[in-house]
Formats: sequence, C-alpha cells, structure tokens
Amino acid sequence: MAVPKQKTSPSRRGMRRSHEALPVEAHAECPNCGELRRPHHVCSHCGHYDGREVVAAGKALKGAVRA
Repeated sequence: MAVPKQKTSPSRRGMRRSHEALPVEAHAECPNCGELRRPHHVCSHCGHYDGREVVAAGKALKGAVRA
C-alpha cells in the first residue's frame, strides 16, 4: 500500500483545495421592477425579459415557453 513519506503542509493542502470553492452566483437588477434576477433569465417577480412582458405576472415560470 502506498504511504506518503512526508506530511502534506498546510500550504500545499490549501493550494490543492483552491479550486473547490463554490462560485458566487451573478445577479442583476430587473429594469422593470428592481428585483434581483439571474442575467439572461426572465424575471420571476414580474415576468419581464428584454424590456417586454414574456410571462404573465404571477404565473409559474417553470413551464413557461421561451420566446
């Protein structure tokens, strides 16, 4: 069985784990209602996208048809 000869230093361990951080999700302010929304997504609060209403406000966006 393979066993390391030396203890892994905290610095080397940290460098190995540097890519494991969770990315921060981007959010932008909706120009219509001011709520935070994901970029390039329909606003879940008012249903607007690119300056026009794509989905009627108050309806579920899960089954919405993309236009």
